[in-house]
Amino acid sequence: MDLSQELLAQLDSLRATLTGLSPADGLQRLTEVFDGPKAFSTSLGIEDQLITHHIFEQNLPIRVFTLDTGRLFNETYTLLHKTNTHYGKRIQVYFPQHEAVEQLVNEKGPMSFYNSIDDRKQCCFIRKVEPLNRALKGVQLWVTGIRADQSGARQDLQLLEWDEAHQLIKYNPLLDYTLEQVKDEVKALNIPYNPLHDKGFVSIGCAPCTRAIAEGEDFRAGRWWWEDNSKKECGLHAR
Repeated sequence: MDLSQELLAQLDSLRATLTGLSPADGLQRLTEVFDGPKAFSTSLGIEDQLITHHIFEQNLPIRVFTLDTGRLFNETYTLLHKTNTHYGKRIQVYFPQHEAVEQLVNEKGPMSFYNSIDDRKQCCFIRKVEPLNRALKGVQLWVTGIRADQSGARQDLQLLEWDEAHQLIKYNPLLDYTLEQVKDEVKALNIPYNPLHDKGFVSIGCAPCTRAIAEGEDFRAGRWWWEDNSKKECGLHAR
């Protein structure tokens, strides 16, 4: 039995251990019953700040990392520093490969992502997907801050599922949370969060590709708003 088959064989028993548990307790339980390498990818959004809090406060053996695309908001960099200081720990940072970024910018310019969906996805791949693949190398359990109501493409996700693309188990502890639930817990626990969330930014990515949304707009309307209403994903959670 190869590694992927071994991990798949554990899915049902791992799911059973999560029954009725809160995200904090679920994270702790998985670290107790799952021996493989574990990692959490944070975008430093408000959902991810809640998960980072649970990992750091409980001192769980889960590596926390983020992707610095080189195009993030100043507020995001400030929050990264503030979070490291607040918990006395370090979020590991992965950068895109500079050769690929240089080639992209020199061939297509610094704003090529506005040209077409293909050009935007190429930029996302270079700045986000490839670094993520490196960050997940050797990882067997990947924790994410995905919520089901963030996107129509995420409605059929499971709390614990098999990620075929990365050949690992994926845990989405906040899957059934609403944004209001996340906000309430973050404020109750005094967790640092990005001030852009208080200015209409519900999803915060790269600065040129993110805007605030108006009341009543779809959650994903603030990302790549110049594109049509097809499933807008950057490729990090491709299925």
